[in-house]
Amino acid sequence: MRAWIRRLGFAALAAAILAGVGLAILYSALDRPGPLGGPAIVVVPKGKGLASIADLLERHRVVASAYVLRAGVRLTGNQGWLRAGEYEFPAGISPRGVIEVLVGGRTVVRKLTIPEGATTAQALRILRGAYGLQGELPRTPEEGSLLPDTYHYSYGDQRHELVERMEQAMVEVTTRLWQGRARDVPLNSPQEAVILASIVERETALGTERPLIAGVFINRLKRDMALQSDPTVAYGVALNEAVPDRVLRRPLTRADLSAPSPYNTYANKGLPPLPIANPGRAALEAVLHPAATKALYFVADGNGGHVFSNTLAEHNRNVRRWRRILKRRRATAPKSGADPDGP
Repeated sequence: MRAWIRRLGFAALAAAILAGVGLAILYSALDRPGPLGGPAIVVVPKGKGLASIADLLERHRVVASAYVLRAGVRLTGNQGWLRAGEYEFPAGISPRGVIEVLVGGRTVVRKLTIPEGATTAQALRILRGAYGLQGELPRTPEEGSLLPDTYHYSYGDQRHELVERMEQAMVEVTTRLWQGRARDVPLNSPQEAVILASIVERETALGTERPLIAGVFINRLKRDMALQSDPTVAYGVALNEAVPDRVLRRPLTRADLSAPSPYNTYANKGLPPLPIANPGRAALEAVLHPAATKALYFVADGNGGHVFSNTLAEHNRNVRRWRRILKRRRATAPKSGADPDGP
């Protein structure tokens, strides 16, 4: 009887020793560098259990053994706490490090940039092509309702949620800037500020020119003069011709400039009914704090900017100069793009 008890005791002791050795080996394996030779990005889908996640990471060579990862998760009490998402694992990360990344939910942060002056159609095309975003858009946002900026998101985020963030950002920025506007600006609402800012945005790509161009348009509004902005006409033509992205890619014709359209600011005084693009903060600031200028006209200078003038006679001289530049260019290169004559 005593011999049997001794044998049972030896067996229990051996089992305890083996268990201890096994735990020691497991702890050692948890802290051992993994097989990744360089950073790797892996998407852990939603709804996957521990076994599926461990197998996935073994296939991607993030861990050497799915078994070690599974055992490590249980040993550390993290079963049920692993989060789905897109993760970047550094080279040589240990299984314990993998567990910490998954439990912490430190997913890859991606960026999406909507450029200043993009139309809503262009912004939505960027949004639909962004890797990792999911879901359809239940509605088309209004022109001018999205704030151009760089937005951060994670894999699996919904497109409509990002659109809502863009819309909310535009409301917040416009409201704040409108409250601090110059008091002599002849605009009646934040929406009118967005409309004029969208025109300024499409007239120039130079940040230094925005306040000056805004000043010209403000002067024209104060004098009840037509804005005579080519980009508004081009937008109206693009709408009428169902041009993709609402961006006209041909020169405006005399017929375009005389055609009836709510966006024809040669034929109609005042602002068009809606924005022609999504203006950024700088353009909004420009129309709400325009440069103090007497200029009523501007035209392209041939170097990517514009030359400004106070009188029609001076403006006509600048237009003739610009047309000579265009003539020389057309003689040596294929014609492309619209003539940015300006007012």
